[in-house]
Amino acid sequence: MPRRCVSLLLLLQLSCCFSSGSCGKVLVWPMDYSHWMNMKTILDALVQRGHAVTVLRSSASILIDSNDESGIKFETFHTSYTKDEGTVLNGINTLINDVSRDAYWEYFPLLQKLFFDYSDVYENICKDLVLNKKIMTKLQDSKFDVVLADSIAPCGELLAELLNRPLVYSLRFTPGYTYEKYSGGLLFPPSYVPVIMSDLTGQFTFMDRVKNMLFMLYFDFWFQTFNVKRWDQFYSEVLGRPITISKLMGKAEIWLIRSYWDLEFPRPLLPNFYFVGGLHCKPAQPLPKEMEDFVQSSGQEGVVVFSLGSMVSNMTEERTNVIASALAQLPQKVIWRFDGKKPDTLGPNTQLYQWIPQNDLLGHPKTKAFVTHGGANGIYEAIHHGIPMVGLPLFGEQHDNLAHMRAKGAAVRLDWKTMSSSDLIDALKTVIHDPSYKENVMKLSRIHHDQPMKPLDRAVFWIEYVMRHKGAKHLRVAAHDLTWYQYHSLDVIGFLLACVTIIIYLVIKFCLLVYQRLVMKGKKRKQD
Repeated sequence: MPRRCVSLLLLLQLSCCFSSGSCGKVLVWPMDYSHWMNMKTILDALVQRGHAVTVLRSSASILIDSNDESGIKFETFHTSYTKDEGTVLNGINTLINDVSRDAYWEYFPLLQKLFFDYSDVYENICKDLVLNKKIMTKLQDSKFDVVLADSIAPCGELLAELLNRPLVYSLRFTPGYTYEKYSGGLLFPPSYVPVIMSDLTGQFTFMDRVKNMLFMLYFDFWFQTFNVKRWDQFYSEVLGRPITISKLMGKAEIWLIRSYWDLEFPRPLLPNFYFVGGLHCKPAQPLPKEMEDFVQSSGQEGVVVFSLGSMVSNMTEERTNVIASALAQLPQKVIWRFDGKKPDTLGPNTQLYQWIPQNDLLGHPKTKAFVTHGGANGIYEAIHHGIPMVGLPLFGEQHDNLAHMRAKGAAVRLDWKTMSSSDLIDALKTVIHDPSYKENVMKLSRIHHDQPMKPLDRAVFWIEYVMRHKGAKHLRVAAHDLTWYQYHSLDVIGFLLACVTIIIYLVIKFCLLVYQRLVMKGKKRKQD
């Protein structure tokens, strides 16, 4: 890089530091896969503003690249965890391909087992970190200003406690919104706020309210995102005092939620909860020449982009051929992100790629529709660029994301396991030729763009805010200091009931006493 450019970059970073108060040190406890994509977008922005960012990376990490040249520092620590990480991915593939989501009694126990397996992975990794005296001493000496963590990857809250530093969470959700409710203090009235993973939208019928209440009770009292007892015991042993994972998570100063009102339905928020959905979205860049030539060859019919994300593997030949056969019958050209055996029914209008520049394709003027599994990243890129969707939800909150998009008129949703080629063709023709889908997704796109500040800028602002003020305790509700019976005012209700009971008792006693005296006077008069 020319010396003048380097000087200009340093000057820009310093000016950002001075305008925001000072350059700080950020310690990051990340999550892999698509979560890392969102986290890294925030970290790149922090680095550009002159902050020193250190990412804790285990030797078992899959996608977090320590050779990254963006200016982020990676602190890699060895983990003795040798169990095949594919256990979790195999569990996901089982839920996607082998179990119906409507078979609740079969699906959710398998989902619980999957989360417990996932919990075991992170517990071992966390132990290898916090029990490593050399690394922990190094972290203590580094004097970080803030810890940034993904709440779905436990351990960040323990690091913040051990280092005595403020904690900021970046997350999409936790199953059932359990930790947002009980650690963050966020309100989720079940009468109109759909529980995540319930497939419900913001308009409830009576039976929808019944279903939502049952899901809320299930997640509150049965389902566990982590193996809570083991984490509580582990955290207590490390800190040398009784503590719970929920209590430590509740110390988070700011919760950055990767969602926004274009995807969500209105619901209550707290002063330390901020929506930053779509923070990774950006203007489309030119496509590679070969891909651009293929796109341009589509003429007036345009292009369909097809991607089911990075975590889907072992797609059956039957499913791939159903999809390929449908795509082959379209007049549009198709770019399909696919890694596997080439389908026998693949048409000449379809090109397969192991990786695609998804954002750039969705922002291309010839793109007519997006076939997606419903991951939040893809949903937001489609909203950002105004592309109608056909949804094939597979796992997690994808069903909810697409249920919301369908309710807002921006998507058609199909069942991955049962759809036929004709179903997929009809769905694509609908979103391409019915103008209401384009109009509705463009309305969502206008909402997404019409914000006082960009989602990424908002995320960076609140992280810097926590650094400047060494926390944000003034934004945390008093609910964190109340016991469960105080939070629900059970002690107040009990006191008032006792007062009413005593008053009623005294009134009755008084009436009985008056009555007895009147009776006595009556008897005396008769005797006289």
